[in-house]
Amino acid sequence: MRLTLHIIDAFTDTLFKGNQAAVILLDSWIDDQLMQNIASENNLSETAFLVLEDNQYHIRWFSPLAEIPFCGHASLASAFVLFKQQVESTYFNFYAKAVGDFMVIQGDEGYIEMSFPNLAPKAINEIPEALIKGLSLAPKTVMRSEQAYFAIYDNELDVYEVEYNSASLTKLAPFDVVVTAHSNNYDFISRYFWPANGGDEDPVTGSIHAGLVPYWAEKLNKTSLIAHQASKRGGLLKCRMAGDRVIVSGKAVQYLKGEITV
Repeated sequence: MRLTLHIIDAFTDTLFKGNQAAVILLDSWIDDQLMQNIASENNLSETAFLVLEDNQYHIRWFSPLAEIPFCGHASLASAFVLFKQQVESTYFNFYAKAVGDFMVIQGDEGYIEMSFPNLAPKAINEIPEALIKGLSLAPKTVMRSEQAYFAIYDNELDVYEVEYNSASLTKLAPFDVVVTAHSNNYDFISRYFWPANGGDEDPVTGSIHAGLVPYWAEKLNKTSLIAHQASKRGGLLKCRMAGDRVIVSGKAVQYLKGEITV
């Protein structure tokens, strides 16, 4: 079997920045283990597989370790590939089991808008010891969403400087960890650590902004926000609240189009 493979740098307009994702468009679903093997061989944050069913793209995401319930940057990468192939289209409807229906829209100036559910974090009664030991700097506040623990800092320099212990954070599975703070140059910044589900530090994590945006929108009393993920590769996200939805927007650039044989 031969499959076309796209590798896209998401949440950037510059090659070798943002977060890489592989995208494979399928005529029909292939075996789950084969998809996992392909994702492991690609060894990128995520590989997205899509099948068109009833005018809707069903999408699944695999890290090198496991299937992931929700991935924003690979959704952006997938939409980028589809818009390049179907230049007359201005939007696509996606579906994923964990997040339901969501729309991607070709926005202005090369931005692709994704409409996500509001996944704001909630207060927790006790901070896990593995989180305390897993971060070199103690956060001011810790909350949790369905996806991750939110370690919130007063000083944005703490987000840049905090170090993490992968062995300790792995004990938080199935939850990952996002560290975040208000920023002078952006509305907020973040970094994302996910040793339990795929890797150490994720370059840019679109999905976690479904929780970060409502949190910071309330704190800053703003509905439109600019976010920066402060990894080595870095990424820029334009975000806004739209009722009960969170709009996360970004650009993308193609690195590779090739063919794999499996």
